[in-house]
Amino acid sequence: MIKTPVVVKTEEEFDGRPIALLVQEASQYASTIYIQVGEKNINAKSIMGMMSLSLADGEEITVVTDGEDEQRAAEGIKTFFAKGRK
Repeated sequence: MIKTPVVVKTEEEFDGRPIALLVQEASQYASTIYIQVGEKNINAKSIMGMMSLSLADGEEITVVTDGEDEQRAAEGIKTFFAKGRK
């Protein structure tokens, strides 16, 4: 299991299209991937779960990956958040 601190970079509200793109990115990996925000622990492969979050630019989250490709998954999700989606 890997826990990776990540700072969200986004130029506008993180909803709709960016969430769909995140779920697509997470679904590429065999590992389980969770996004931790405060006390919430959300499955990154669940569009409904991710819609329940309201992530903002500069917010600190933790990406938790566990499985056979956990290192690649952690890097992929970290890179996704670092790009600053429109």
